[in-house]
Amino acid sequence: METAVFLSFAVLLLSALILLLGLRRRNLPPTVPGGLPIFGHLLLLGRQRQPLHRALADFSAAHGPSLLLRFASLRVLLISSPFAAGECLNTNDVAFANRPFLLAGKFLAFDYSSVGVAPYGPYWRDLRRILTAELLSPSRLQSFAGARADEVCSLLRCLFSQSTFNWFEVEMRQKLTDLTFNTVMRMIDGKRYHGETLSVTAENGRRFQRIVQEVFRLSGAACLEDYLPAMRWLGLGGMTKRMKKLGEEMDVLFQGMVDERRLRRRSPEMMEEKEEKTIVDVMLELQQDEPAQPGNYSDKVIKGMISGIILAGTDTSASTVEWALSLLLNHPEALQKAREEIDGQIGHDHLISDSDLHRLPYLHNVVKETLRLFPAAPLLLAHHSSRACTIQGYGEVPGGTMLLINAYAIHRDPRWWKEAERFKPERFEEGEELGGSDQGFRFLPFGSGRRRCPGEALAHRMMGLALGALIQCFEWERVGKELVDLREGEGLTMPKLIPLKAMCRPRQVMINVLSHL
Repeated sequence: METAVFLSFAVLLLSALILLLGLRRRNLPPTVPGGLPIFGHLLLLGRQRQPLHRALADFSAAHGPSLLLRFASLRVLLISSPFAAGECLNTNDVAFANRPFLLAGKFLAFDYSSVGVAPYGPYWRDLRRILTAELLSPSRLQSFAGARADEVCSLLRCLFSQSTFNWFEVEMRQKLTDLTFNTVMRMIDGKRYHGETLSVTAENGRRFQRIVQEVFRLSGAACLEDYLPAMRWLGLGGMTKRMKKLGEEMDVLFQGMVDERRLRRRSPEMMEEKEEKTIVDVMLELQQDEPAQPGNYSDKVIKGMISGIILAGTDTSASTVEWALSLLLNHPEALQKAREEIDGQIGHDHLISDSDLHRLPYLHNVVKETLRLFPAAPLLLAHHSSRACTIQGYGEVPGGTMLLINAYAIHRDPRWWKEAERFKPERFEEGEELGGSDQGFRFLPFGSGRRRCPGEALAHRMMGLALGALIQCFEWERVGKELVDLREGEGLTMPKLIPLKAMCRPRQVMINVLSHL
């Protein structure tokens, strides 16, 4: 055992020395002083005591917008400028179209079968085609408009029932999470898992919620075993075992969904009248109709699709609405402007709907400004280079390099944004996010290039409808005189460190509408 440990660390140390000598010879991007043999910059980051996106932003501010770091055995290119981001996601898009093979993708995305983590190639292109042309097409999104409206109404009824027409304190995080989770799950398998009129038992709903929350937690956690394979080989760390066990639970849960929808399709009497076709239904049709396609749309592929849509579509949207409401509470003049726009365009005799959103540009700009300040994925999803390429005039960055683009740092850089730290939705009326051709990509809440998030349209509909309805139907104030705390927490989707609590009261002009929901 001791011999194996010694040999493992000796190999890592030798690799680190070879890598360091190679960097000096090839005029690669600068690095950050303080990296250690074997561990590279991992321990340096661990001492920062702040979220990873902030620690990496500090690195870039001190040492430059294009840095080459080392996370133990893995070479990492850190980009924090829009021009360099454009070179990676446009000029060298194909070279960086891969994803790194991290443990979360293996165990929590069904062996990299989810579109978000699948390797670039024919399989990924086929998944992407299904997602954009079948599952998240404009017509398919429109078919789920009723589900989105139902879930927003459920949230409004919950708040209205608590109010007794007076001010009351409410914590919004769990309510928004239930809203987005139910919306996405009704798209996936037609069921509600939280709140009123459940489609599953309360016990199964809690079990599902526990598993999904654990998936989010482990997906966003730093996993040393990704960067120090010796830990995995020697059974150290424990993250591999935890992910594997959770993946087995997910497999049982999602296979149950697939089997139930398959049974319903074979038994028409089980289908409800005018029941919308779910995402699982569409995938099962493809499984039956196109057996020659790669993977035959196997159950594993379907489960990977379920996993990817849940991870990308639930916590991200809920977190963004929570951030948006927090920012509006700290800027009551912006909240009033958004309310006046809704009142002027929608009125007080009916609830805001999907079809109204295009008439509410200021509301849309509030969402965009929220995503600028608090992007749902502050480091985007990591890319991985399949071949060497040149970035920012440096020597060729070798293939096999992981790419991290710090959207958080780019979005708050005063070189690219006027009053970069200020919440100012009006900046998007002036086209400030477009910049000039020399400024590259400076607004990247959904990424860019081939791996751009395919759920952008769905996210904007969910976030716009939920936020618009809350503004239209209720008055909002802070709890006390203190500003809402805007510190970020740790995690894949950059949640608020402290869940939002606010004072809420039904608007008098909307009482009639709320009473008839």
